[in-house]
Amino acid sequence: MLIAIDTATRLMSLALHDGQTLIAEQSWITPNQHTTDLAPAIRRMMAITGVEVAALTAVAASIGPGSYTGLRAGVSLAKGLAAARNLPLVGVTSLDTIAAAQPYYQGNGGLIAVVQAGRGRVIVRTYRWRKGRWSSHAEPQLMNWPTLLQSIDGPAYLTGEIDQAGLDAVKDAQDNGVTITLVPAANRLRRAGFLAELAWESLHAAEDQSLFEPSRLAPLYVKTEDSPGSEPTA
Repeated sequence: MLIAIDTATRLMSLALHDGQTLIAEQSWITPNQHTTDLAPAIRRMMAITGVEVAALTAVAASIGPGSYTGLRAGVSLAKGLAAARNLPLVGVTSLDTIAAAQPYYQGNGGLIAVVQAGRGRVIVRTYRWRKGRWSSHAEPQLMNWPTLLQSIDGPAYLTGEIDQAGLDAVKDAQDNGVTITLVPAANRLRRAGFLAELAWESLHAAEDQSLFEPSRLAPLYVKTEDSPGSEPTA
């Protein structure tokens, strides 16, 4: 049994997965109360499903990019749980989790996944459909909505965390002929069930299990005002 923990942004999500069945999943937006919300939410999920801590065989955590404060809460708890019970700990990026939730969209368009970075900016990664899944060799980038939408040079689908300013910017871009399609809201949700499935796949495909020692897990930060040692970004 694997527990997946995602606190990368204000959207938090938890899941229990046994490798074949998604046993439970919960996602909600927190008003920056990651530390106080997380442990009680995990206890409730395990109590409702009747899953004992002793039944866990692995832990998965979102490593970002996202909010420094949010990531710290989830990664710290995941590392503590995994280390205390000598369990493998698998890190999955927030953007890959978003992409994994998307079906194939007709028209050979690319996929753009985003998470919020504050001050009108988003962290962006682009994907292409290859061998039955969305994959990417691009690095996450920090940009604002005008820069992102101006960079689109062909059909594209947009998914992930999109605030009202982003929705307005997308509508204006569509009105001006930019060939971007907004993915339905349910598909845009970053769900820990997909985090769990990606983690399970990575865990069972790896020959070197030492890769999943809890001490080796490190968050992925894209430089923002909320990340360690960063300078303000205009």
